[in-house]
Amino acid sequence: MAGSAQPPLAAGGPDGGEALGDSALSQGLSVLVGLALCVTMLGLGCAVELGQLGPQLRRPVGLLLALLGQFAAMPLLAFLLALIFALDEVAAVAVLLCGCCPGGNLSNLMSVLVDGDMNLSIIMTASSTLLALFLMPLCLWVYSRHWINTALVQLLPLGAVSLTLGSTLLPIGLGVLIRYRHPRTADLLVKISLWSLLVTLVILFILTGTMLGPDLLAHIPASVYAIAVLMPLAGYALGYGLATVFKMPPHCRRTVSLETGCQNVQLCTAILKLTFPPDLIGSMYMFPLLYALFQSAEAGFFVLVYKMYGRDSYKQDTLGEEEDTDISYKKLKEEEVVDTSYGTVTVEEHNSIQLEPTQTAL
Repeated sequence: MAGSAQPPLAAGGPDGGEALGDSALSQGLSVLVGLALCVTMLGLGCAVELGQLGPQLRRPVGLLLALLGQFAAMPLLAFLLALIFALDEVAAVAVLLCGCCPGGNLSNLMSVLVDGDMNLSIIMTASSTLLALFLMPLCLWVYSRHWINTALVQLLPLGAVSLTLGSTLLPIGLGVLIRYRHPRTADLLVKISLWSLLVTLVILFILTGTMLGPDLLAHIPASVYAIAVLMPLAGYALGYGLATVFKMPPHCRRTVSLETGCQNVQLCTAILKLTFPPDLIGSMYMFPLLYALFQSAEAGFFVLVYKMYGRDSYKQDTLGEEEDTDISYKKLKEEEVVDTSYGTVTVEEHNSIQLEPTQTAL
């Protein structure tokens, strides 16, 4: 492949790796990335209600959709895009890593805004995060075989990826415990984690841009920008199609669509920053941030379109369901008649009651 012959530093820039690895600002950035990941996972755990797990496990549609969307559709999509755009090994690994990540908290927020199924959204995010502990390293190993003869892929730290994923289980477990013991505190922490997502991304953009210098944009190939735009868009479409195949109602289709296209960019950023050599990964450290920017913009556009054109139909569907329930109840009441096999009671006058015999067909 022509792109694979390009040295790793060509994608990262001559000074990008040194800026990411040697400065005191980089040390602070590593701490910020780690804290942001912990807050995100804590918020995810706080959103999980143990009472909802029983029905979901008895009918594990959410678990199956998370498995198919996050570890079948998205990794394959990332791999195909890397081939189509002929990415070098550095950019390809960054794209693959993002595609193999589990779902992110952004999908939970967006599901609320499009009147989606919140229980389904949370179950899919939580289950994909737990499945990632085993399936994410496996997907990375499978899809990186195409670039196996390159230095970066030979140094691919699958063990460090698994260790980073394993470290997220502690804040998730703590969040579940807080939800069980202190529901109000858990609600507050969920809101904090969602706001921290936006704040962290803004800070990461500013700090990374400062470290890599004004030539950062020039060091990132145009093909990487194209993938950052197309990949979440295609993920949303794949998720909606997947939910349609399972014949799910419209509000669940919107939920699955957002869950599939929204990746956990905090986790991707943490893995790139904490496990890969800075001199090799270079400016490709920016890819999950670019992905976060475009996935948020595209999801925001979908929410805007839904608010303008789709919400009225959702209300009509909900009203129609309520009317159907009322009609069924009225019919049920009308069908509740007295057994007349022995006669019909009629009232002719205020003080007289007559029993008229009737015949029962045999």
